[in-house]
Amino acid sequence: MNKVTLEICVDDADGIATATRGGANRIELCAALALGGLSPSIGLIEIARQSPLPAMAMIRPRAGDFVWNTAERNAQLAEIATVKQAGLAGVVIGASRPDGSLDAHTLAQFVDAAKGLDITVHRAIDLTPDIHQAMQICQELGIKRVLTSGGAQTAMDGIARLRQMAKYGITIMPGGGINADNIGALRNEIPLHEVHASCSVPATKPNNPKISAFGFQPQNARATNLDQIIALRKSLHHLGARTSG
Repeated sequence: MNKVTLEICVDDADGIATATRGGANRIELCAALALGGLSPSIGLIEIARQSPLPAMAMIRPRAGDFVWNTAERNAQLAEIATVKQAGLAGVVIGASRPDGSLDAHTLAQFVDAAKGLDITVHRAIDLTPDIHQAMQICQELGIKRVLTSGGAQTAMDGIARLRQMAKYGITIMPGGGINADNIGALRNEIPLHEVHASCSVPATKPNNPKISAFGFQPQNARATNLDQIIALRKSLHHLGARTSG
């Protein structure tokens, strides 16, 4: 029976606790998922360190593209060192050139700094104009896992590219719009060893309207949802794919 690892991305302490209760196998630890995920705070890293689940820390110092200047590269090297010192399982990294192709030189620096940690290359790879070149770079750097939607807005829309990416001997972890209702269709189309999902719902609107008006909570804020995690895990079981422990 195939085992599928279920990774849930979270951006707060409640999300960590909910992912644990729901039966996730791993968490991707972020701040600001409404912005695609940024580097988590030291405090959140400490909470994740105490969690029973392995945690992969997002390394991304700002929103926007993945073209890093020298200061931003140095900031990420420092963040990787912090994650390593804290004892988390690994890091989630990415770097692009202005044309969207992977920045092999910067990625090599990150990989070297993260020696001894588990490594995922994040969805910066979805911006690349040449997926063959991108996957070759990952191979040369010894990357074992790539998080990707197949270059589309959702993984279901990116199935054709996901199939191509699965041919390079690297674990392809689809992410983007995955839930209990579509995981079966996805598994019918591509090899599925790991899956990434937010399992989130719109966050509760703040009682004080100034919270939103002042920009303290974005309009698109979401919260990790226990029922959605449980439903996705059950769907994996029903497909004959048992989540790994």
